[in-house]
Amino acid sequence: MNTDWLEDGRKIPDDVMFYLRRMAVNAVRKLGYSPETIAETYNFNRSCIYRWLNQYDQGGFDALESKMPPGAEPLITVKIEEWLKNTILDSTPVKFGYDTNLWTCTIIANLLKQEFNIDVSDSTIRLHLKAMNLSCQKPEYQDVKMDDKDVDNFINNKFPLIQQVAQKIDADIAFEDEAGVGVMTRHGKTWGLRGKTPVVKVNMVRGGYNVLSAVTAQGGMDYLIQDENINGSKYIEFLEQLIEDRDRPLILLVDHATFHKSKEVRQYVRANREKLRVFFLPKRAPAYNPDEQVWNEVKNNYIRKQPIRNSKDLKIRLTEALDSLRDNTKRIISFFQLPRTKYAAGVA
Repeated sequence: MNTDWLEDGRKIPDDVMFYLRRMAVNAVRKLGYSPETIAETYNFNRSCIYRWLNQYDQGGFDALESKMPPGAEPLITVKIEEWLKNTILDSTPVKFGYDTNLWTCTIIANLLKQEFNIDVSDSTIRLHLKAMNLSCQKPEYQDVKMDDKDVDNFINNKFPLIQQVAQKIDADIAFEDEAGVGVMTRHGKTWGLRGKTPVVKVNMVRGGYNVLSAVTAQGGMDYLIQDENINGSKYIEFLEQLIEDRDRPLILLVDHATFHKSKEVRQYVRANREKLRVFFLPKRAPAYNPDEQVWNEVKNNYIRKQPIRNSKDLKIRLTEALDSLRDNTKRIISFFQLPRTKYAAGVA
């Protein structure tokens, strides 16, 4: 244990020093000891004791509390900090003439110089943003044509009615989507020599598959891999797979893809009304479809780092990835726990 404070009172922590001052003053003013005796007992200079007594006489025991000397006035005031946070959260650099939608520390530093004539470094900006509970993240891109009112109406009015229909006909509710996965689907990073971009030899032959999938809030999942582009007839193949051998009717939530609304699909749904109902999600709002997470999972967590030799190899790996995900009930359920999908978590 470090005992330097026994020889040098300046090394005593401020909160401890506050209580020592109070004890010393109390000993003189309340118990009748002389200032000299207390100074000798506590190993303090006699002038300290008299200064504390004077502070006590003017302001009581509270006046004995340590007061840190004021530091330099902060460059970024509370008012500027509030402006900065609102600017970052509610707008993009495009508003200020920059050719990007993404905030960087350099842009923020330049903006502070432009708006408030404040010079701060990128590293200072980074530390300050963290202190403001902000972090650098990969953004979710949202279509500028998405209608917020349409989304709100769907979540608060239309979807509750769909749930009522599901309850009335004892149906399951699933969310469906489709995506293309190609041989050249690659993501991720690798290590290499500093200053020299790593080179990884891969097959650059194009090719791939279109995949349809549907998920439920209970963790269920179905999928179908198609070699060709999806049209009305190909989509009907997936619908037939979904309702085959089902004990309960199925309500399917889909986006506004052209083939979803094709004449042959509408006729098929109408002919199988006892087994299948189809409703539409809000336009241009994929983030509200839990099934969108299937593609994020497959592409980023399964396929992205694997060496794909050709289309045949891709299909094998794609099937393995989809089968693995289909067996991971908890992971599928988590797709319904995101901020924009949790509205669908309580479906029947």
